[in-house]
Amino acid sequence: MASAADNRFREDEKRRDADHISFLKHRGFRWLWMALLLCVASIIGYALIDQEPRPNGGSWYGYTLGTIGLLLIVWLSMLGIRKRRISEGAWSLKAWTSAHVYLGLALIVVGTLHTGFQIGWNVHTLAYVLMLIVIFSGIYGVYAYAALPKELSSNRGDKTGGDMLDLIADIDRKLDSSAQPLGRAACDLVIGALEQDVFYGGAFARLTNTYPACATKRALSGIPASGSDAEARVHELLSNRSEQLGQIRRHLRIKSMLEIWLFIHIPATIALLASLLAHVISVFYYW
Repeated sequence: MASAADNRFREDEKRRDADHISFLKHRGFRWLWMALLLCVASIIGYALIDQEPRPNGGSWYGYTLGTIGLLLIVWLSMLGIRKRRISEGAWSLKAWTSAHVYLGLALIVVGTLHTGFQIGWNVHTLAYVLMLIVIFSGIYGVYAYAALPKELSSNRGDKTGGDMLDLIADIDRKLDSSAQPLGRAACDLVIGALEQDVFYGGAFARLTNTYPACATKRALSGIPASGSDAEARVHELLSNRSEQLGQIRRHLRIKSMLEIWLFIHIPATIALLASLLAHVISVFYYW
């Protein structure tokens, strides 16, 4: 029977998982409907305007959509500042995040209509492309925070990160003792496995869960399970170590997938704000 602590742990996990997706459903999808309304109004306005050539960034309708888009981008970019203030009112962090997601998606329509489908090699198109990069990296971020926490929780089970490291340390102590009767070559394989950092490997290795130079796998393949009793024991411990390393590396991969999008989203947002400033200045300079 699960203990009270285990039950609390599982309830906390369920609550955290719910928090990751509840902002999408905030107040009955309020901000989804507002974003759809903005998109529909923008499309209808663009379609009904009797103007030749068709409205673009330099028309009065283009300026209107551009102003709406600029204000939305600046406002939505303030989410990072908003996260530092916790409240439960009408503009709670959950409400702000919901608006950030849905109004951010609406910018695809608003921004594209603002361009009038005129794309070129200039600062205006740069701002548009950066906006799309920010939006699509944000879409991945929504997916990551909605789906990956469950995968993270499923991988670690009832263990914490510290528990997984403690298990590795316990196996290493047993390996160090059990490897004493082995020959020099086998001992070197075990020593290599014990000396290799559990967290070795760069960002690519973590994201792909690919560790071709894993010393534990090399030792496992070099020490047979069908040899002497000492070799069989060491092989079993190496198998346990390899399995535990696999769990830790899956944990690192999921954590990396949860975080990697921010290394694109945040710098792209800063670049977008800078390019928008250049875009606005150039528009008014040549107006």
